[in-house]
Amino acid sequence: MLELYQSEGCPYSAKVREKLSELGVSYVAHNPRLPGDVGGDVTNETIHDRLTAGGEDRIPCLVDTDRGVTMYESDQIVAYLDEHYA
Repeated sequence: MLELYQSEGCPYSAKVREKLSELGVSYVAHNPRLPGDVGGDVTNETIHDRLTAGGEDRIPCLVDTDRGVTMYESDQIVAYLDEHYA
């Protein structure tokens, strides 16, 4: 399962969502906080706690539970999706 920690107003999150849609890949979207640098206002404490349990407070964050992969950089996420889901 793919989980995307993201924010609707974040252009980097949008890049990842567009790739997921382009590939027709199902995913679960979580919105832990508002966009911006680390420290944007938290909108969901439970989801934010799950995001930061990985050691970072950055969005977008893609978690591929089937492969045990967690990544944060949008360009790396897009390349990963192309490699494993195209």
